[in-house]
Amino acid sequence: MLLHFLRLTVCIVLARAAVIVPGATWTDTSGNVIQAHGAGILKVGSTYYWFGEDKSHNSALFKAVSCYTSSDLVSWTRQNDALTPIAGTSISSNNIVERPKVVFNKANSEYVMWFHSDTSNYGAAQVGVATAKSPCGPYTYKSSFSPLGAQSRDMSLYQDDDAAQTVYLLYASDNNQNFKISKLDSNYYNVVSQTSVLSGSTLEAPGIVKRNGVYYLIASHTSGWDPNPNKFFTASSLAGPWSSQSDIAPQAVRTYFSQNAFDLPLSSFAIYMGDRWRPSLLGSSRYIWYPLSWNTGVPQIVAADVWSVNLSSGTYTAATGTTYEAESGTITGSATVASDSSFSGGKAVGYLGKGGSVTINNVQGIGAAQWVSLYYANGDSTWRNTTVSVNGGASVLVDQPNTGGGHVILSVPVKLNLRSGSNSITFSANQNTYAADLDKIVVYTAS
Repeated sequence: MLLHFLRLTVCIVLARAAVIVPGATWTDTSGNVIQAHGAGILKVGSTYYWFGEDKSHNSALFKAVSCYTSSDLVSWTRQNDALTPIAGTSISSNNIVERPKVVFNKANSEYVMWFHSDTSNYGAAQVGVATAKSPCGPYTYKSSFSPLGAQSRDMSLYQDDDAAQTVYLLYASDNNQNFKISKLDSNYYNVVSQTSVLSGSTLEAPGIVKRNGVYYLIASHTSGWDPNPNKFFTASSLAGPWSSQSDIAPQAVRTYFSQNAFDLPLSSFAIYMGDRWRPSLLGSSRYIWYPLSWNTGVPQIVAADVWSVNLSSGTYTAATGTTYEAESGTITGSATVASDSSFSGGKAVGYLGKGGSVTINNVQGIGAAQWVSLYYANGDSTWRNTTVSVNGGASVLVDQPNTGGGHVILSVPVKLNLRSGSNSITFSANQNTYAADLDKIVVYTAS
């Protein structure tokens, strides 16, 4: 009985300590990398369902719409695939199925999935619809079509809180020039009328959050797989008029190198759920989930490296860590100290790799695996990477996406085993390519 109690206590502590780490490699309860890009989230009872694109084959072509379940938004279990290719149809493995979103039709006791349905060259620009009697399905494919005779590429669904639970299609139309919101029929099978148009807005990757009677439309602009500063618009009615655009994050960070996929409202905040697309290796695209706070009166991303959510209270907590400046480390070889006002303390270490390295000493650990965020600047148009070694041990490789030019700073996470007490962490040793400029690291104890 005592052993059972201890095990239960450990499980409870671990569950309470579970954190969200944007940009890390997220794995499911079986240890496999989560494949659910272009996310759609549905809550049924106390269970969250995460639908997304399986890109494990590193292709834009359709492999499956995956379905994961969770009770805490952190620990996810993969279920059966919700939708799989059907040869000879618009959802064959030679076609495109993206951004799956699922809503529940109460009148029909039916789950209805909508998705971007397209040909491999994105020439069809349609929506697809499938239905099921249980959240993960499998779903029965109904059809693909052009809503109200017009194009639809990046899309989402929004289910309003009116008595009829009216659902609206949010979609990029007319060669992505105009953004449209259209009403679905009572079965959620088709589009019956156009509600509003944001002409010339060039928006995609949409989502809507409603707070205190105000609709907040969140979307990116169109720049292919490359990130851009995502925006928000407001209106008191889905019919508009819609406000001019405003930023949900500082423009220079390009939404922390991500694109909106879904925006999940909770009691006091929402979760911005984005994708960090890597087109050359789509299966390695990472998930960028951040708190979306209205503390300033408008939605703003809280760029927390490590954070947790309390679903019972609808609140979040951003973990605090200990900062170590790179320029305070031991610099060797061709590495040099770079100066710029954008760096923490005005300095960073550049020319890392190709003989240059830096070792940050006296990093305090707790004798366990800990999240460490690397703050860096990579002005290239392509990704870089850096090697990381703890106390002279084996190196791990950490990817560093480009930061958009100049000395814009982003962070990427790595989990390192730190011994209790003092540690030395070396960056870019024995590396034959250049790493990004290293500004600082932040070491966290939350795990």
